[in-house]
Amino acid sequence: MGMAGGPPVVKAMDFRGSLRRFAGVMRPERTRVVLLTLCGVVSVALSVAGPKILGDATNVIFEGVVGKALGDTLPAGTTAEQAIDQLRASGDTAQAGLLESMDHLVVGQGVDFARLGQILLTVLAIYVGAFLFGWMQARIMTIAVQNTMRRLRDDVEAKLHRVPLSYVDKQAKGEILSRVTNDIDNVAQTTTQTLAQLVTSLLTVVGVLAMMFWISWVLALVALVTVPLSVILTVQIAKRSQPQFVAQWAATGRLNAHVEEMFTGHALVKVYGRQEAAAATFATENDALYDASRRSQFISGTMQPSMGFLANLNYVLVAVIGGLRVASGQLSLGDVQAFIQYSRQFTQPLSQIASMMNLLQSGVASAERVFELLDAPEQDPDPADPRRLADVRGRVAFEDVSFSYDPQTALIEGLDLVAEPGQTVAIVGPTGAGKTTLVNLLMRFYEVDGGRITLDGVDTRELTRDDLRSRIGMVLQDTWLFQGSIADNLRYGVRADAGLSDEDFLAATRATHVDSFVRTLPEGYDTLLDDEATSLSAGEKQLVTIARAFLADPEILVLDEATSSVDTRTEVLVQQAMNALRANRTSFVIAHRLSTIRDADLIVVMEHGQIVEQGDHETLLAADGAYARLYDSQFSAPVVDEEEIAAGRAEV
Repeated sequence: MGMAGGPPVVKAMDFRGSLRRFAGVMRPERTRVVLLTLCGVVSVALSVAGPKILGDATNVIFEGVVGKALGDTLPAGTTAEQAIDQLRASGDTAQAGLLESMDHLVVGQGVDFARLGQILLTVLAIYVGAFLFGWMQARIMTIAVQNTMRRLRDDVEAKLHRVPLSYVDKQAKGEILSRVTNDIDNVAQTTTQTLAQLVTSLLTVVGVLAMMFWISWVLALVALVTVPLSVILTVQIAKRSQPQFVAQWAATGRLNAHVEEMFTGHALVKVYGRQEAAAATFATENDALYDASRRSQFISGTMQPSMGFLANLNYVLVAVIGGLRVASGQLSLGDVQAFIQYSRQFTQPLSQIASMMNLLQSGVASAERVFELLDAPEQDPDPADPRRLADVRGRVAFEDVSFSYDPQTALIEGLDLVAEPGQTVAIVGPTGAGKTTLVNLLMRFYEVDGGRITLDGVDTRELTRDDLRSRIGMVLQDTWLFQGSIADNLRYGVRADAGLSDEDFLAATRATHVDSFVRTLPEGYDTLLDDEATSLSAGEKQLVTIARAFLADPEILVLDEATSSVDTRTEVLVQQAMNALRANRTSFVIAHRLSTIRDADLIVVMEHGQIVEQGDHETLLAADGAYARLYDSQFSAPVVDEEEIAAGRAEV
């Protein structure tokens, strides 16, 4: 299992830098961004024009009501100007000022329904147009965002193929999965919810502000009183919520890593009675996620009610001052109504921008985690002009090879080993001697610190990794089968140009004794496996992986404890098949059970990263050295132990 996810993140990283970098990720969609911005401009322009025109409808109704009332009190034929002069002469200057603000007042005439209907149809057309352009904006935005997320997922997938094995070994699998799935999904959701809305909100603020100053610069200045307060409030809340969002997603990654580990190892958890310990760790990580989520959501949740309070304060100020200006005749009732709508439209996008800042904080926190993965160190690139091996004979040579996982702790120093074409080289030794490391260096999962490894005299670093690894078939102790049919898993390592026939396929599966148990399954080779292949036993899964290596038909074989999960009888049969497979192929066999490698052409004994002995089985036994001690420990240790126990009892 991988290492833990690390300590909680306690402070925000480069918010602006990450935001600029994400803007760079979206650069290929700049044409669509321009289009959605233009759609937003048209939609906002139409939406902003609506209240002003609707205010004209209010004026038509109000003028009709007032005109009808004046007609009941004034002689027929009295004009609006005459009515205003009469009111001023009688000292009623307030009502005279009110009438002066009416552009289409006709004494004695009621509501002009024809004009009213025309205005309402115009408003309806405007709002329908605003809806259509808004819909186009949303559609374009969705395409732009999803294209960006697809490229981002492609970049992450490609990155995971370029990082060295050492990086993967140091990361919890659940943490990487969380960055690839949860964090990218959060970035997508955040961008979808904020991109178009942010454009629309900013344009709405500009458009509404222009209309407010057009109607009344005095009321516009009153409405702007709350803007500095809104900005200060937004900045302060965002400053406090960003670290909490970063901590929230870091805690999510740690929790996912723990759940993934406990799920994949649930059998061992139960065997060792660690359910309570696992539950306690889960509770600790879950509480950490709860605390981070609670703090981030609480802090960000104060934004909406705070902005709502400022919006209500703005509404009260506009309503009071606007009413006074209507009473004094400085504004029409329709203009005040439109202004109140504009003041609502003005504070609403400010509230939306404030809320989007919280979403943006969460999205940028996730984007930073994805960028961290994309910035991870990569393995050394393949050579620009790689060597090509047309016909691989299979001579492998380790020449003065040195390597260590930790620069402070030496592991392999000055190692020399030659495997001739067609030879079977068995590598044995105690745990931690460096056996698997030797194979990892051959596969270039890790790069040597010194010396070189050659294939047919060519330094493996002069080859591309794909070319090198396509020549090698590998069977590991830990079986890996993917979700799919058994046939798909068996054909996984077969090259597309191999031209594998059904006869060759069946011959390989029969040689590895896969065919015998697959035939007993209801669907045969079409039997579907889940990602854990729970329908197969451990031995059956290992047989499938062995058959997969057979079908790949490589020039070099690496068998790392390949029969560790196979029963004794099957092991003998598989060994016979392996002997046939190893013919004319260079093979490296890592084994703990020495009975499986007696017929190896060369047995290499390793201790502490060094080769201490090499030779065939009989020669090494006769030398009575490290190999003989290993052999004796396997086949005579129980007798020695019983004798020692008996001696101990006698002494007592």
